[in-house]
Amino acid sequence: MADRKSEENGVSVKSKELITDFDPPKPPKRNKYAFACAMLASMTSVLLGYDIGVMSGAQKYIERDLDCTDTQIEILVGILNLYSLVGSAAAGRTSDWIGRRYTIVLAGAIFFVGAILMGFATNYAFLMVGRFVAGIGVGYALMIAPVYTAEVSPASARGFLTSFPEVFINAGILLGYVSNYAFSKLPLHLGWRLMLGVGAIPSIFLALGVLGMPESPRWLVMQGRLGDAKKVLDKTSDSLEESKLRLADIKEAAGIPEDCNDDVVQVSKRSHGEGIWKELLIHPTPTVRHILLAAVGIHFFQQASGIDAVVLYSPRIFEKAGIVKDTPQLLATIAVGFVKTVFILVATFFLDKIGRRPLLLASVGGMIASLTILGFALTIIDHSDDKISWAIALCFIGILSYVAFFSIGMGPITWVYSSEIFPLRLRAQGCSMGVAMNRVVSGTIGMTFISLYKAISIGGAFFVFAGVAAVGFIFFYTLYPETRGKNLEEVEKVFGTFFSWRSRQAELDRQKEAAAAEK
Repeated sequence: MADRKSEENGVSVKSKELITDFDPPKPPKRNKYAFACAMLASMTSVLLGYDIGVMSGAQKYIERDLDCTDTQIEILVGILNLYSLVGSAAAGRTSDWIGRRYTIVLAGAIFFVGAILMGFATNYAFLMVGRFVAGIGVGYALMIAPVYTAEVSPASARGFLTSFPEVFINAGILLGYVSNYAFSKLPLHLGWRLMLGVGAIPSIFLALGVLGMPESPRWLVMQGRLGDAKKVLDKTSDSLEESKLRLADIKEAAGIPEDCNDDVVQVSKRSHGEGIWKELLIHPTPTVRHILLAAVGIHFFQQASGIDAVVLYSPRIFEKAGIVKDTPQLLATIAVGFVKTVFILVATFFLDKIGRRPLLLASVGGMIASLTILGFALTIIDHSDDKISWAIALCFIGILSYVAFFSIGMGPITWVYSSEIFPLRLRAQGCSMGVAMNRVVSGTIGMTFISLYKAISIGGAFFVFAGVAAVGFIFFYTLYPETRGKNLEEVEKVFGTFFSWRSRQAELDRQKEAAAAEK
């Protein structure tokens, strides 16, 4: 009887074991250490966000206090993006030289000086000097945050963690909007100076926070410090097995033999940046050409579809829509910042679940519809002598839906995608090229928007942005493969066939299945 029971129990236990074998594998828990590193690195993006947000409101008071023309205000608002090119251009080589971590400290220090200069500016020329210094800091910050985060993140959470820079840009924009409202009641000569000068505070916290961060494991391998890289990978990977695989992939990309396991090894000089620009621009392989087109293209369309026009000039747009008083304009602008921040937080949780491509296409489709609605409503208001309540409401809805759709896809995916598709040896310089395109287009929009809407009407300006976004949708649909769940070294294998990437992806999937079947 006992034997029979034990046999039954044995069968029962065995059947349970077999059933659990068919359960889907549990997704790994979020790596808290990698989460903290990404959080600290991404705080650099608060610097840009705050400047964008605060200038949208401060420009009204600067114009009144310093008696500036519309052209001077356009240049003041948009020029920081062009100044940031200096920082972006230098950031790739600097980060390869002194490391990703100390480049983040440098970005914070430069912006701190710029914010102080802007806060103490006594005239327009002094203010432009402060904008120049702050712009260099912003350029460094924009390039280094996504690179560091992509290099420290495990594949399972790379989309979630690499979207942090965009989250913090939005948090900075919201803080800038709140700062506008908080200081708007102060005397004219004091209010805008405090709005700009307070931007120095985040950079202090950034410099302190960076002391607790490790260096990027990929940069450590490039310097031949395998022992240090292994320690960081062990902490930032979901398992020790993944840590070993990541280290092997990085060693292969850096040209270090797989059987070389010394703590410190000699690395060829090429890994320190020499010859990279030649490989990117003069003699690129089809794979590198496709990657470069995708990275630069997504940065172009992110800005050319008009996001900075909405974020930088929200008070003016609301004024054109019929909201004429300062306080309601600033409160409506805070609503824009709040919606933008909430939806970017939503997006971070779906990047690794839904994937980059579906979110990007849905986002751009929604942006096209929102921009069309906004253009239509503003055109109706522009051609009417009476106050049309439904058109004002439609403008407000159009702006909120536009920033919401932007934030669920185009906003974060631009930074995630462009930082994860470059091979290790090209990543820093490749990302700096994407950021350069981003800042050139952003600066161009910022410095021409007032002139544009005066020339073709404000409704017409948003119809132009809708048309650009429609071209972007076609570009993304035809040329952009999915990268979710692939490690950084696997990603580049999908590129190189341009419009035929789907067949390449299918071939790689078949190879993966065959390899899994052999095991």
